[in-house]
Amino acid sequence: MSYDLKAVIAGRGLLDALTGDVSAARLVDLRQGLALLPMTDALSEMLTDASRARHPAFWSLPAGFDQVLVEWSRTGPVAYVEAEYFGGVGQENAAVWRDGELVLGPLHLAEGEPVPVEGTPVRQALRALGVSAGEDDEFTAAGLGAHRNNDEWSS
Repeated sequence: MSYDLKAVIAGRGLLDALTGDVSAARLVDLRQGLALLPMTDALSEMLTDASRARHPAFWSLPAGFDQVLVEWSRTGPVAYVEAEYFGGVGQENAAVWRDGELVLGPLHLAEGEPVPVEGTPVRQALRALGVSAGEDDEFTAAGLGAHRNNDEWSS
């Protein structure tokens, strides 16, 4: 089974306010007051500046979108996460911005690398957003396992 996620995660109210007038934005409710904004091609076209350089730490972060995240984070913390897995093997990247500053990452977990004791990049980003794992890990506690690929999140 595969897993493909490329998205912004932040508080639901924050993402509602930031994307209310963005027709391509499709928010998905997560648990613990968070929401997910899948990075679709349409959203990327509306919010990014293709003339800017792509952030080298990510494979799918649209060109110039890191600057959008810097601005959005002035209102509240936002994370960008990307993960690709197939048959339990894969890789992921994550970062968190707050108050206009990068406060976590970019974190990377390459294919074949052991998971750090702090958890995967996505789990660390969720923790930085305030997700409480309880008896689960942060990924499960936030409800990120409900869908398996970006197309499902954005439909």
